[in-house]
Amino acid sequence: MDLDTHFARRIRESGLKLIDPNSLTEREYLRQFAARPGMFIGFTSVRGVTCFLDGYDYAARRSGGPGLDGFRDWLLANHLRRQSNFAWPGLIKQIALPEWDFETDLTPEQETQILEVLFDLLDRFLAEREIVD
Repeated sequence: MDLDTHFARRIRESGLKLIDPNSLTEREYLRQFAARPGMFIGFTSVRGVTCFLDGYDYAARRSGGPGLDGFRDWLLANHLRRQSNFAWPGLIKQIALPEWDFETDLTPEQETQILEVLFDLLDRFLAEREIVD
């Protein structure tokens, strides 16, 4: 099963309904993106998703929002418990595939695993941030 089919099935199972993005919180908007990334970026891949999220982060910060500020540090503190020079996309890969060598091409199953972990951890990060705010 390709990634777009996988995530299309996921949205059907979740019962999420797509609504006007301007009325959503940051967490709600990114949950909509996570449910159907291919709808937002055309083709679902780890690279496409991380590029979208980087762009989202930059746009949010330029507009005065928090974007993904603190996500990397949160990953280090809560899921790796050690220092790393990787940016958050590399940290997600380390968490999702601890045995992966970062040189071998990712299989479709590995890409799915990385995206599942990314969307889960991002939602948990945003949920914790909502509580603090």
